[in-house]
Amino acid sequence: MIARLLPLRLGKFGLHLTTAITAGLLAGGALGAAPFTISQKDREFRPREVIIKRGETLRFVNDDGELLHHAYLSSETFEFDSGDQKPGSQFDVVFSVVGDYTVLCGIHPKMKLGVHVTK
Repeated sequence: MIARLLPLRLGKFGLHLTTAITAGLLAGGALGAAPFTISQKDREFRPREVIIKRGETLRFVNDDGELLHHAYLSSETFEFDSGDQKPGSQFDVVFSVVGDYTVLCGIHPKMKLGVHVTK
């Protein structure tokens, strides 16, 4: 898509500029990447397990009809609490600490999400 916006004939300077812009956009896209969505539906986290990099965001979305959900994590190194989530609501969490975590639902004890955060 980026290439369509640039002229077809580029001189030496234009090629370097295009490369720099493209590299910057790709790096910026990685740093500001869209959150990874975790659906809460049928009293389950979907997917049930995820591997992300430190600094990435998980977005918890309550897709479960009329049920409330309450995602939380409490560990020695990292914690969060979404509070009660009404249907259709969402809650973002940035995982800033490397490690293995289990996210639970305070309302539905069988709901578990495994989160592996890498460097």
